[in-house]
Amino acid sequence: MTAPASTRRRDLLAPLWRAVVVFRPLAWVVAVVGFVGGREEYPGLLAPVLLLAAMAVWTVVVTVAYSRAEGRRTRTALVDLAVTLALLAAVLTTQSRDALAADAPILTSLWVAGPAYALAVARGRDGGLVGGVVVWAAVSAVRGRVGDEELFNLVLFTLSAVLLGYAATTTRAATLAVQQAAATAAAAAERERLGRAVHDGVLQVLAAVRRRGEELGGDAADLARLAAEQEVALRGLLSSAPSARDGDVADLGAALRLLSTPDVEVSSPAEPVLLPAPVADELTAAVREALANTAEHAPAARAWVSVEPEDDVVLVVVRDDGPGIPDGRLPAAVAAGHHGVRSSICGRLADLGGTAQLHTGPGQGTEWELTVPREGATR
Repeated sequence: MTAPASTRRRDLLAPLWRAVVVFRPLAWVVAVVGFVGGREEYPGLLAPVLLLAAMAVWTVVVTVAYSRAEGRRTRTALVDLAVTLALLAAVLTTQSRDALAADAPILTSLWVAGPAYALAVARGRDGGLVGGVVVWAAVSAVRGRVGDEELFNLVLFTLSAVLLGYAATTTRAATLAVQQAAATAAAAAERERLGRAVHDGVLQVLAAVRRRGEELGGDAADLARLAAEQEVALRGLLSSAPSARDGDVADLGAALRLLSTPDVEVSSPAEPVLLPAPVADELTAAVREALANTAEHAPAARAWVSVEPEDDVVLVVVRDDGPGIPDGRLPAAVAAGHHGVRSSICGRLADLGGTAQLHTGPGQGTEWELTVPREGATR
């Protein structure tokens, strides 16, 4: 099951890329204004004008590239970094090294920070850190010194790029969470749709076959037993959820309601009974096993399942009006190597830190009280 196309196409990083796109032309304008205001500090005009023209051309190129989804890649940012460093090196044609070391203006100004910001958005915090340090090192190399101003530029370049990268990383994680939530919701909706379709069709037929077979008896009783087993197995398939991530929750009431049949009545609160998904899965499996035992050993019995959430625990009661379990029957089954009740019900509840209490006797029916703690549950 995949997320809807509209969700897949949504790029939550687009605002950050737009910021990178807007920054570059503005930084170029700042460089032009700086040149016009301090043109007397340049020994000639041809080299600075040509450099500004080259910067303008490259600004147009990266603006177009970063404005498109296919251009928002690490490869594009690295090419941008290489070209920007080459243009930064061309500053040496506009000023002598002695003049630059004596605080002559660097024509590229803040424009050179563009690829560092692009790397920050493309690769996150680490990309911003690497890009900021590389740009600062190149500017310091052109200046020919590392003084207080250069240290300030180091903080400016790296801190701004790292912060932008952190924002990109956080946004990327949010995008993934949105996509996963959409996929989970779509899968749940499809599961409910299939559950309704099967419940209204196949399960009703199996229930009818089981009842008719019990009425006819003889060979038809075997057919009724097989229909009952398949009915329980199919309901188990519908109610079993896929493995959930740590921290996911599931509605226990919704899972148990899928087990309802004409002979099994499920009662749960109107509001969701939320538990960690693995806990809900195991508890549902234990209830399914209890109902399977009823269908196998008391096919004519009715069963009731109730969910009772309390402050610290969730109690699930499974009872039937069958003949009950004779005294000594369970120990004898264990001695004979049949561990269904112990492993499928008691074992599951013990693994969850809960309890499974059985109340039964000849002519008294069977009642299971399954209790699990609500630690980590979402109320």
